Order: sequence, then structure tokens, then C-alpha cells
Amino acid sequence: MNRQVSTLSIDVYSDVICPWCYVGKRRLERALKAWDGAPVNVRWRPFQLNPTMPRNGMDRRQYLEAKFGGPEAARAIYEQVAAAGATEGIQFAFERILRTPNTFAAHRLIWWAGQHGKQDALVETLFRRYFLEGGDIGDLDSLSQAAADAGLDRTIAETFLAGEEGVEEVKGEEAAGHRLGIRGVPYFVINGTSALSGAQPPEQLVAAFRESAVSSAVGKAGG
Repeated sequence: MNRQVSTLSIDVYSDVICPWCYVGKRRLERALKAWDGAPVNVRWRPFQLNPTMPRNGMDRRQYLEAKFGGPEAARAIYEQVAAAGATEGIQFAFERILRTPNTFAAHRLIWWAGQHGKQDALVETLFRRYFLEGGDIGDLDSLSQAAADAGLDRTIAETFLAGEEGVEEVKGEEAAGHRLGIRGVPYFVINGTSALSGAQPPEQLVAAFRESAVSSAVGKAGG
């Protein structure tokens, strides 16, 4: 009989302006529903796609010009992710996005939400606000409202965002991701050992959960 660990930990390295991360979140949710093994603890980890982005973000058209060569080139690239999103019930509204934000403050807020058991709810809210509503999730007022929408106290969130708490922790978590060799997101680290890169289909995630659960248990038994 295969032994399994008592709890499975999944660290998801992600950025809230990454459309494939939104797709990956939906696929992870489907995988978790299909998973019949040990309880799972999901933690969202920071990975900035644009770490040198100005603090106030950038006009969307300027960003698309710099990154892809213009809106038309970007549209061709986004068609693929839009199609993938549609299969997961996500209706991307890229045309509503007016600014590409610096996401460091959002990652700090996600870290803080994790201290209060609201990480997943906040990540979902930020994805929705950015990709479906075109909201500026680099704006502190918008972030505070997102915290409230996720079930957190808006006033406390405002105070947190105005301070420096979590800055070093978020930098440390992101640095850990780079040490793992992460170059793109989403990136799933399972039980601190095995990893999957990209918005993998649910069945592949479940297979990875099972393999990691068994190998971790065998490792503990042998140790």
C-alpha cells in the first residue's frame, strides 16, 4: 500500500497581471476538486513579471508597444490565452485595461491576506478587477477596496499599504522563486520538492499531487 503525507503544500508563484496565472488558478481549482488525497494547503507566492515597472505603472498602449511592438501584435498573442480562459469560464476583457501596474503593492497585500486566511479570495478579486473590469490594481485605493471585497477590513488594509510591513518578506519570497530557477508563471511547487511550470491541465496537476504525496511519505518513512 502506498503511504501518503498528511498534508500537501502547494506554493503557486504568480503575478496578478499574468493572464495565464488566472487560467492556472481555475485549473488548479478543478484539480483540487478532483483530488481525493491528503488535505491541501495552497500558498500564493510573488513573482513580478515587470520588476522594473515605474511605481505608478505605465499607460497600457505604451506598455504594449514596448513589450510586444504594439496593440496588434499583443492582440494576436492574447487570442490564445483568451480562448483558454473561455474554456475555464473567464471572459478576458483586455480592451478595458488602461494601465499596466507595478504589482509589488499587490503582492504585499496578498502576503498580508495570507496572515488572515484570505489569500485565495484576494487573489481572485485582483484577477477579476484587472482582467474583467480593467481596474488599476497598482492604485492603493483600488487595492484597499479589493481587500474589502475579499472580506478583509478596508481601513486596516489602507494602514498596512501605507507602511512597510511585508516588504522584506515579499522580496525574500520572490528571491526564493528566482533561486528555484523560475522564469515564467504560473509555477507550482508541490511539497517543496516537485514542480510544474505553466497553466497545466487539471489531470496533470492531480497526477503531480499524487506522485509528490507518495514520494514525500516514502521519504519520511525512510528517514
